[in-house]
Amino acid sequence: MKKGFTVYAALWAVLLVAFNAVVFLVRPVIPGFTVSYDGRFWVAWGFITLAFAGNLLCAFIAFKAENLKKMFYKLPLITLSRSALIAMLIVGAGLMLVPNCPAWIAAIVCVLIAAFNAIAVIKAAWAGDAVEKIDEKVKTQTAFIRSLTVDADGLLARAQSEPIKAECKKVYEAVRYSDPMSNEALSVIEAKITVQMDALAGAVAAQDEAAVGTIANEVLILLNDRNNKCKLLK
Repeated sequence: MKKGFTVYAALWAVLLVAFNAVVFLVRPVIPGFTVSYDGRFWVAWGFITLAFAGNLLCAFIAFKAENLKKMFYKLPLITLSRSALIAMLIVGAGLMLVPNCPAWIAAIVCVLIAAFNAIAVIKAAWAGDAVEKIDEKVKTQTAFIRSLTVDADGLLARAQSEPIKAECKKVYEAVRYSDPMSNEALSVIEAKITVQMDALAGAVAAQDEAAVGTIANEVLILLNDRNNKCKLLK
């Protein structure tokens, strides 16, 4: 992510230099018109520079994400701050070119645009954080069934005889179609399921058909009880 920010920062710097070059080095080709470096000019220039800084800050926050998925949640920060920069450039350039415009009018216009854009960026940041927290919560709540599915699939792969394969497949299918969302209220029954799955793994390793059948049946009963409780908790 650091490399991505470095590239973005380099492009940002080029655009900032180009903006200032146009503003201070290039005279508008308009007959009889000269640039007045008065109050409204500096107000507009200051807010445009502030918009540039805000865009870079938003990009830094987005690229600071640990992985691509987390960065995806932060992308609106870059897009909205870029839109804010474009809007400020358009309005600021207009204010710079409008002759005899009072500085206080330029300040009010720029403050309103900056405030509107700041609110939009803050809302995007809050929404991104909220979605990320929900995603982490869902990961935690579905970890048990995802882990159990992997274990059940492993038992099915290690089963050698057809009767044992049949029992392991029943368990695998039951786990696979179980409610993925967990809950603290299910901790006791999920602990029992874990114990029985460990016992089933031992029986499969020993190729004990009788034990596999008995334990698999117990796992199915516990999974059914868990799923019923899941429905009650929703």
